[in-house]
Amino acid sequence: MRDQELAAPELVDIRIEGFTRSAFLVRGAVAAGAVYGAGAVSPFVSRALAQGGDVDILNFALTLEYLEAAFYTQAVKKVSGMSSGVKTLATELRDNETEHVDALKAAIESAGGKAVKAPGVDFGKAFSSEKSFLKLAQTLEDTGVSAYNGAAPGIESTDILAAAGSIVQIEARHAALIRLERGENPAPDAFDPSLDMQAVLDAVKPFVKA
Repeated sequence: MRDQELAAPELVDIRIEGFTRSAFLVRGAVAAGAVYGAGAVSPFVSRALAQGGDVDILNFALTLEYLEAAFYTQAVKKVSGMSSGVKTLATELRDNETEHVDALKAAIESAGGKAVKAPGVDFGKAFSSEKSFLKLAQTLEDTGVSAYNGAAPGIESTDILAAAGSIVQIEARHAALIRLERGENPAPDAFDPSLDMQAVLDAVKPFVKA
């Protein structure tokens, strides 16, 4: 599939090295976002997590937060020529994502589960400029919001659902802040669009490796 046919070709360059179910699902979610955009992530996640319990869902969310925390941690160090305002924002988002990681680990332990380890990640050329960093940051935040939306219906514990809800609100604010930095509408749609599940699964299959 050629890059010009992808909704978010910048996601194709992301490498997530992990052999856990959670890392596998995050790779699939990123692939869905690359092919059809963030709106396709929610149905992909809903289907992929349908047979899992709360701990599986939390570990999926944790792996996603690992990805985002690593992204901002590396960006602060690697993006040359970053303006002071963007660097301040990237630092704040890094700290938020790190707190999300800690909160999800605690939730998994309180649910009697075991938290997965952080996967290896490679963000390709995302740190070559402030512009490329902001572009991928927006795509990642949109993908994260849609992933949480897709996972939420499968959560049984009301306490865990409330915790996930408090995190996804922050992820949505992240997406809005990144859009503002890019000079874009912070809330372009009233609802997240979705696509036929089978079409999404067929499209992402070439990108997802066990």
